[in-house]
Amino acid sequence: MINFQLLVATSEHYKFSEEISRVIESSAAARGTGIAKRSPEYIKNKIEEGKAVIAISEDGEFAGFCYIESWGEKFAANSGLIVAEKFRKMGLAMKVKRKAFELSREKFPNAKLFGLTTSLAVMKINSELGYRPVTFSELSDNEEFWKGCQSCINYDILTRTNRKHCLCTGMLYNPVVKYKHQKKKFKDYKGKYAKWLKAKRIYLLKKFNNNNIKK
Repeated sequence: MINFQLLVATSEHYKFSEEISRVIESSAAARGTGIAKRSPEYIKNKIEEGKAVIAISEDGEFAGFCYIESWGEKFAANSGLIVAEKFRKMGLAMKVKRKAFELSREKFPNAKLFGLTTSLAVMKINSELGYRPVTFSELSDNEEFWKGCQSCINYDILTRTNRKHCLCTGMLYNPVVKYKHQKKKFKDYKGKYAKWLKAKRIYLLKKFNNNNIKK
């Protein structure tokens, strides 16, 4: 079993910025949806701000990453969750996400945490942390946040529905509202939820005739 260090990234981790940028881009390409492209300079900036979490293997290799976006004190998001290919299927994504979640709660204790994702695995992680699915209208209306979707292949769907629908699902953690633990509920309905996501994907792609997205 490989041991990982889960750290708040610092300047000593700038050296991984290009690799992190490549993994973010390749992950987005593999999914065909979702993660916005981020340059090495952008990654360095997040590290400099103290808004990034990194996982390092026992051999000193880059293993995982996630960063925080914030809009005042009202909204924050854990974005760009990735795990290097050789370290996948080891439960590392949950550890990185939890560390980023804890950092977000520390830096922005009163903020609502939210995110957009097409991944059932990420939805499961979010659900176990206390997030719940919401409509896009419950997310931040900050233009800078939505600009982050411009590099996604599905951006046309988002704009043509006036930000009401897309292949992504919005999820929100509200620190004021105490939700019941979600783990069992997500497990019970994972099959139905996966079918609903597939149906939504087929409907939206057919409606907007977006033939460039992988089925």
